[in-house]
Amino acid sequence: MSAQGLGIAAASIHTIGALLADAEGNLKEAGIEQPALEAAWLLEYVLELSPLMQRVKPECQVTAAEWVRVQALVARRANREPLQYVLGTQEFCGREFRVTPAVLIPRPESALLVDETVHRCKENLAATVVDVGTGSGCLAVSVAAALPTARVLAIDVSPEALAVARINMVQHGLDGRIECFCGDLLAPLSEGLSANQGDVILSNPPYIAEIDWMTLQPEVRCFEPRLALAGGRDGMDLYRRLLQQAPAYLKPGGVLLMEVGAGQAASVCRQAEETGWFRVYDVLRDEGGIDRVVCCERKGDGAGL
Repeated sequence: MSAQGLGIAAASIHTIGALLADAEGNLKEAGIEQPALEAAWLLEYVLELSPLMQRVKPECQVTAAEWVRVQALVARRANREPLQYVLGTQEFCGREFRVTPAVLIPRPESALLVDETVHRCKENLAATVVDVGTGSGCLAVSVAAALPTARVLAIDVSPEALAVARINMVQHGLDGRIECFCGDLLAPLSEGLSANQGDVILSNPPYIAEIDWMTLQPEVRCFEPRLALAGGRDGMDLYRRLLQQAPAYLKPGGVLLMEVGAGQAASVCRQAEETGWFRVYDVLRDEGGIDRVVCCERKGDGAGL
């Protein structure tokens, strides 16, 4: 073979090292904060080879089909599509959850909602827990797994989100334990829960204010569902509605747990107290020191009247 032929043949050989370098370079150029790490994750997804083994065996060849598949995923990520949507999964509370653009990507701080729910119900074997705005179902699944005798209800206004949640419930063997309802906030509970029977209502509602929308990262603003993010002019619309609706479904002593955005806790606490139905018994901070979950306990019958 001629020298020119050898050069062409060599150029057509795709190796792990070359693919990794190419992917990292494209992600870096697109402004991705951790291009090397994300490139390795994308290769791992396609090649089923850990990042460590990619570094150990950079000379190993990949097929043309594998090269093309990785390049397609890199292009999606370079367009700022969240890595979780590109890979189709996100870990939450030690479990993998299917995620699509129909649902909000689970965040680690939301685990505070699960922890507090479990804490409040650990002595109540027949607890009834309602997850409002279930999205991927990560909260409902995590609670149901931790409280095996509890009744868990999951609500979402989006049929597409509920479809994803059901996939996750089946994946984790909890589809028979969790009741799903489609509708706006607590309205569907009239079909499945008698008045004043709930022990915990938990929610990570939309809380982004209109004025803050354009400041969001493109991964969030352009790809995650606006329905799960936008909370009205001041970001407080859904909190006001939850605080109005929840007393009808909670037992006296039952709790309403709401995840809040940075700087919103004080306002949510004040509005909860002003209803006359609730006392705020705690505000939980996330690992970054941000007030993240407002914990409200429903007062006895007659309160708020």
